[in-house]
Amino acid sequence: MRKTSWIPMTIGLLALLSGVAAFSAVQVQKDDPFEVRVDVNLVLFDVSVTNNKGLPVAGLQSGDFRVREDGRPQSISVFLPGDGAATIGLIIDNSGSMAPKRESVINAALAFLSASNARDEMFVVHFNEAVRFALPDSLRFSSDPDKLRPALLQMTPIGQTALYDALDEGIDYLNRGSTDRRILIVVSDGGDNASRRSLTRVLENAQRAGVSIHAIGIYDVDQRDRNPGVLRRLAEQTGGRAFFPGTPSDLERAAREIAGAIRSQYTIGFFSENRNRDGRFRKVDISVASGNDRSGLRVKSRKGYLAPRPATDSR
Repeated sequence: MRKTSWIPMTIGLLALLSGVAAFSAVQVQKDDPFEVRVDVNLVLFDVSVTNNKGLPVAGLQSGDFRVREDGRPQSISVFLPGDGAATIGLIIDNSGSMAPKRESVINAALAFLSASNARDEMFVVHFNEAVRFALPDSLRFSSDPDKLRPALLQMTPIGQTALYDALDEGIDYLNRGSTDRRILIVVSDGGDNASRRSLTRVLENAQRAGVSIHAIGIYDVDQRDRNPGVLRRLAEQTGGRAFFPGTPSDLERAAREIAGAIRSQYTIGFFSENRNRDGRFRKVDISVASGNDRSGLRVKSRKGYLAPRPATDSR
C-alpha cells in the first residue's frame, strides 16, 4: 500500500478543484500524479472518446467536455488526460463450458497484461459455482506478469456458472485498491445458473463503487446457456465495452483493444451540486463540445452513479 498524506486545502488545490470550497481535506498519492482522492462529494468518471473509425482520440482538454447530472450542467473540478494507473480485476469463467477455450482464454489474458500500464495493480478471480481469488493470500494485488501468469494458469474448467457472484465479489475487492480507477474484465459466455446474487445487485454495486466492466463473450453458436445480452448490459451501463470474438486471434485482439481503451481514457471529476444523501441513482451525461473537427466523436462512460446514503442508513 502506498503511503499517503492528508493535507488541508491550499490555494493550489483550490485551483486544481476549480475554486470549490467547503471540503476539509484532499488525499494525494505522493508517488503518482494521476491518483487523487477527495471525499465522497467528488464524483469521478473514466471517459473514452473515439472517432468514427473507433480509434481513441487524444489531446482533448477539460474545456472540451460538457457534464450534466440529471440534466443540470456541472463544473469539471478534476481532469486527468489518460494512462493513469488502475486497479483491475480479471474475472475468468471456469465453468465446464469453457474447457475447449481454456488455452485461448489464458493467451488473451496474457495479451491484456502485456498491453496494460506497468503501474496497474491487478488480481485474478476464477469462478464456476464457487468464486476463488487466485493470487497467494500474502499478495493482494500485483503488477508483475511473473506473479499474475501462474494465477491465470490455475484455470480448471468444471462445474456450473456463478457469474453474478464472481462480479459482485470482484467489485467489493476493488475497494482494497490504492487507485480511483476501478475496472473489471470478465471473460465468460454470459450465462449464469448458480449465483446467489442477482444482476440488479451487481449493477447497483458497480454504480455505487464507480466500477467499469469490460466483457469478452466467448461461446459456441449452439451453446444453450449463453447470454450475450447480459454481457452487453454490464458493459453498457458501467461505461465498459463488450466484445464477442469468433476466433482465438480475435480474442487476443479484443483483450489488447480493451487494454488500449483503458490506457487512453480521460478521468473527469466534479462536485455534484445536488448535496442530498438520498442513495438515489443520478444520471450523468458527458459529451464533447461540438466543433468542425469533432464530427463523429463518440463518448463512452458510466451512465451515472448512486448518491451516498445518510450516515445513519445501514442498508
